Amino acid sequence: MSSKKAQGIWIIQLTFLVALYLQALPMPKFLLLLRPEWISLVLIYWSLNLPQRVGVGYGFFWGLLLDLVEGTLLGHNAVVMSLLAFLCNNFYQRIRMYSLFKQSALVFLLIGISQLLFQWLQSISGAISSVGFLLLPAFLSAVLWSWVYILLQGVKRRFAVS
Repeated sequence: MSSKKAQGIWIIQLTFLVALYLQALPMPKFLLLLRPEWISLVLIYWSLNLPQRVGVGYGFFWGLLLDLVEGTLLGHNAVVMSLLAFLCNNFYQRIRMYSLFKQSALVFLLIGISQLLFQWLQSISGAISSVGFLLLPAFLSAVLWSWVYILLQGVKRRFAVS
């Protein structure tokens, strides 16, 4: 029983690690606007499907790692990911009842809120960034939500993560 639980923890961590890798892939400047929020998508999935195991602590930890990888001020992504995990953990029963299309709309809303909060935190700290295409990553994340959901659902079933 405990080995299955430990295996589940490592599978969850591995999915976050793959998401961090995808988030940190070097891209040309103009393609950075088209990169989905991979860690946010994985955090939303696990927070909705295993809210008792993945929560605010996971969001904070992986947000700190994302801050280190992206070179932003330490804590900005951590606060944003913590809020995202908190919202998902509070409303997971409602969100799981929706179809994938409606969940995609909610993913757009959640990641859009996190993008706006991140930009607000950046502006408070004095970092100036362009806000022209601010919600484009949220839109692309919402478009990819169905595929990410199906892929991670398969991983969850294959490795019996519970």
